[in-house]
Amino acid sequence: MQVQVNTDRQIQGGESLARWVEQETLTRLARFREYLTRIEVFLSDENAGKAGASDKRCRMEARPAGRPPVTVTATADKVADAFNATVDKLVRALETDIGRGKNHKGSDTIRTADGE
Repeated sequence: MQVQVNTDRQIQGGESLARWVEQETLTRLARFREYLTRIEVFLSDENAGKAGASDKRCRMEARPAGRPPVTVTATADKVADAFNATVDKLVRALETDIGRGKNHKGSDTIRTADGE
């Protein structure tokens, strides 16, 4: 699974932010690794540097193999908060999307390692 991080000019952090986002994404989406080919993360400041509530935006697009992309978005006051909210949404969306394609009568679940 490949992770691509994109930021606009208003987001500070550079290479260290990109590494953190990539590592967190790989860790939190590890159970979907066999289903996903690529994850794209887009971080932006909607107010272009001006002060404002919930102006940091994170959009993630997951590319499941052989399926349409799954896209989720969240906004928050801080980049990290927007990213964490987006990952949580993406996990739920992937559970739903990938779960739809499985036979629920007798198939293994992707929700937890012990099947709960």
